[in-house]
Amino acid sequence: MKFILMMNMPRGTGEYEIFKWAPEAIKAHIDFMRSLNKDLREAGQLVSCEGLTPPNQARIVRAGKGGAPEVTDGPFAESKEFLAGYWIVDVESPEQAYAIAGRASTAPGRDGEPLNMAIEVREVMSGPPA
Repeated sequence: MKFILMMNMPRGTGEYEIFKWAPEAIKAHIDFMRSLNKDLREAGQLVSCEGLTPPNQARIVRAGKGGAPEVTDGPFAESKEFLAGYWIVDVESPEQAYAIAGRASTAPGRDGEPLNMAIEVREVMSGPPA
């Protein structure tokens, strides 16, 4: 079973607050994420993972007249959170995905304490039976 684990952060200004942290706090956070990813890779559970740029760099694209893309700033201003990154994991049960998300949520923050950030877990749908 594949699941996407989406790391959501409070929207705030649309910038990553981590850029305001002390260098040692940033290093601890990055080291935690690297360790988590290494463990998932070694367990054969990591399909992919990526961090994303802040929302102020996001754009919304729609098909315009004649099919040419129309690009506008985004995401929508009323968003309370934004997607900071994600993991796609391949596990045997939803509970395993929840355990990984729980671990990811404990990434250290500015003061070294766990961030307890929200991790949204959703199963990745497969195609219909052949």
